[in-house]
Amino acid sequence: MDKAVIGEFIGTMVLTLFGSGVGCSINLKKTLAKTVGSNWVLVAFGWGAAVMLGVYSAGFFGAPGHLNPAVTISFAIGGIIDWGIVVPYIIAQMVGGFLGALITAIHFLPHFKETGPEEGNSVGIFATGPAISDPLMNFVSEVIATFAFVFTLLLLPGKDFAGGLQPIVLLFLLVAISFSFGSTTGYAINPARDLAPRLMYTLIPLPNKNKDYNWSYAWVPLVGPIVGATIAVLFVNAFS
Repeated sequence: MDKAVIGEFIGTMVLTLFGSGVGCSINLKKTLAKTVGSNWVLVAFGWGAAVMLGVYSAGFFGAPGHLNPAVTISFAIGGIIDWGIVVPYIIAQMVGGFLGALITAIHFLPHFKETGPEEGNSVGIFATGPAISDPLMNFVSEVIATFAFVFTLLLLPGKDFAGGLQPIVLLFLLVAISFSFGSTTGYAINPARDLAPRLMYTLIPLPNKNKDYNWSYAWVPLVGPIVGATIAVLFVNAFS
């Protein structure tokens, strides 16, 4: 297997592992984070750090650190990468996202046993959902948030996202996206970060979980990021 594919798998697993940990920490009963209180700043920096660590992990194996099918697909559409690596990368990203969420769920298993559906044991621990349910506008929100992310990403000096200080820049870019555009839909901006953990929560028999997995919404964080990322890549290509 291509070492870079392994890197995309490991990197996405690390991203989801740390990011899902934030979701569990702030939603499940009797966690210390829940006890002392948390806020949107914790979520923003927690997921930003998760992306940073995931990209560094992917880079160790020589992967570009996409960790995101929307990035991979849009880069192929824009001619930045070869189409031949798209399917292996996406499979690696989805499997990594599933495994990262599963490991997190195992870590927090005693807290799932303490937390009922009405108390926060829901798919929202692992996957995104809208603050106001409006499918069209939720889709537009994901398009805009992902456009802002990928557009800014492409303007960073150098294209080695996994090298040097670039992953640290990505941390603050994700925090900025969270603060600016995240509070409408939870800023999935990454199908692997939403679809794979949603599938894990659906399939794994966690105790006390809410059986409403909100699959009717799942197309938004799947399609929206791909559209937003593609628009960003084509826009930058048009002026470069």
